[in-house]
Amino acid sequence: MGDKLGEAKTLNNIGAVYDSLGDKQSALKYLNSALPLSQQVGDKALEATTLYNLAYIERDRSNLQAARTNVEAAIKIIEELRTKIDRQELRTSYFATQQDVYKFYIDLLMQLHKKDPSQGYDALALHISERSRARSLIELLNEAHANILKGANPELIQQERNLRQQIDATETLRQNLANSPNKNDFITKAAIQRHTIEIENLFSQHQQVQAKIRTTSPEYAKLTNPNPSKDILKLPQIQQQLDKDTLLLQYSLGEERSYLWAVTPTSMQVYTLPGQKEIEKVASGFHTDLQQATTTDLAINSAKQLSQLILAPVADKLPGKRLVIVADGGLQTIPFGALADITSSKYQPLMINHEIVNLPSASTIAIQRQKLANRKPAPRAIAILADPVYSATDTRVTGKPENTQLGSELEVERSALNRSARSLKRNGLPRLANTAEEAKGILKLIPAATSLEALSFDANYDWATSKTLNQFRLLHFATHGFVNQQQPELSGIVLSLVDKKGKPIRGYLRLGDLFNQDYPAELIVLSACETGLGKNVNGEGLVGLTRGLMYAGAARVMLSLWQIDDEGTSILMQEFYKEMLQQKKSPSEALRGAQRKLWENPNWRSPYYWAGFTVQGEWR
Repeated sequence: MGDKLGEAKTLNNIGAVYDSLGDKQSALKYLNSALPLSQQVGDKALEATTLYNLAYIERDRSNLQAARTNVEAAIKIIEELRTKIDRQELRTSYFATQQDVYKFYIDLLMQLHKKDPSQGYDALALHISERSRARSLIELLNEAHANILKGANPELIQQERNLRQQIDATETLRQNLANSPNKNDFITKAAIQRHTIEIENLFSQHQQVQAKIRTTSPEYAKLTNPNPSKDILKLPQIQQQLDKDTLLLQYSLGEERSYLWAVTPTSMQVYTLPGQKEIEKVASGFHTDLQQATTTDLAINSAKQLSQLILAPVADKLPGKRLVIVADGGLQTIPFGALADITSSKYQPLMINHEIVNLPSASTIAIQRQKLANRKPAPRAIAILADPVYSATDTRVTGKPENTQLGSELEVERSALNRSARSLKRNGLPRLANTAEEAKGILKLIPAATSLEALSFDANYDWATSKTLNQFRLLHFATHGFVNQQQPELSGIVLSLVDKKGKPIRGYLRLGDLFNQDYPAELIVLSACETGLGKNVNGEGLVGLTRGLMYAGAARVMLSLWQIDDEGTSILMQEFYKEMLQQKKSPSEALRGAQRKLWENPNWRSPYYWAGFTVQGEWR
């Protein structure tokens, strides 16, 4: 039939079958027949797949250099294909499907390093680890300080805004239905499904419009990078970002083996760890145990177990160091500060002796520093939005005490109140009384002339998206948070949902909104539940609010990894700001100081109360 593409695919698949049967020689024969055909028909994706398959077989035959030649050719094609995809989400999706190739290459380089440690294969493996992660975020950070809307088609800009508003309105309807008393009846379920489909369609339209804006924007055209690896750091450049008191710990979790690079300004060592499944099983248990306020012993046991897996090999490098963590896979949801300090005979949280900072990749801090180098600090100190009004039945609307017809049931619910929108019950989102105390406690530390207090009805969407906020070095949001791991663009925080007359108003500040804000802040704190989580995308990590805040201009962000306690968080935040504003500590130092104070208090000793918050970004 002359179907060369079909022939190439078939030959590639037959090669894969022989490989599975253990007949490597026959597998090579068929793959070597498939390769020139895929090149002849110009199917780059198939060519990359065939090269990867060849590399895999050559490695199994101990032909490591031949395997390296093939996998490098495959990665070169993958990088070229990635840059040709206009829509960011499709570029991210494609790159996620290619992560096995990068993991294979890292493992191959480490095998070569084991055979010949003098050739720098371990440093090259670190560079490949960097090339495999957070690429879309790196591109976003490059774009963040360029006004890509300048010169863009006004009609496209208006379309983008309209679609964002439609998405928000439809998602609000879906949430209301999903939390209504009738959520399980047939008609309501059908309506929820209709809204879900509508949101997916709106998202698709929104992404298409965004792609058009980028590709037609004169400012975006200036950002087009002909070398896709230009911003990805190599070992010497990574070391330039560090100081003598800082140790970078970068993880790469692989199927058979995982790797940990320990990097200082003058040294680099790499350690082999167990495979991804073993590490993530323990990490998952640790994350679960931490969220139980009354089961400190469980959390301590799992902390010790995980520390043995991922920190023990590098124990001699830890003393006296600030730890900058570039995590991978399930380790991204772990608060390293609550791990066991393995230099101590009994359980002692790692944060007692170590300041801890998280990064999506080592390359992101270099880009942040480059973009923020000449930025002048905002003139005013802090803006706080806290204690929003969520319901028309709130006493601040009615002027009467809240309806207590549910009596003790409601009191029990609120006695363990957290700041997650998962706590949405049949009465709607409950008020977080401690957020007002939190805000007032922080504001006492700062002259009134340099702060902005937006509490109650003022803690609303209009204030949150106001240009006024770009006048502040610190932004603090204390409210309910919510994470959507299927559609991270819908994740966000809840602001006032009604006005003073009880009339519904727009109140959800979502990830999509953050990409349109100008927050040139030194620090943004989301004092709400699960704000540090998101959709775990291979190669990108946790896609969520962090990247929206960094895009908006935050040099650092402080977010949470689980459903935090309302009262405990209020105390932690007030201690955090005392450390930062009165003791003049950096945010990561201040968080460590605040966490230590709660750890030393018997009432708040459980890691559940203090370990949930992490700092990402600049530590200087």
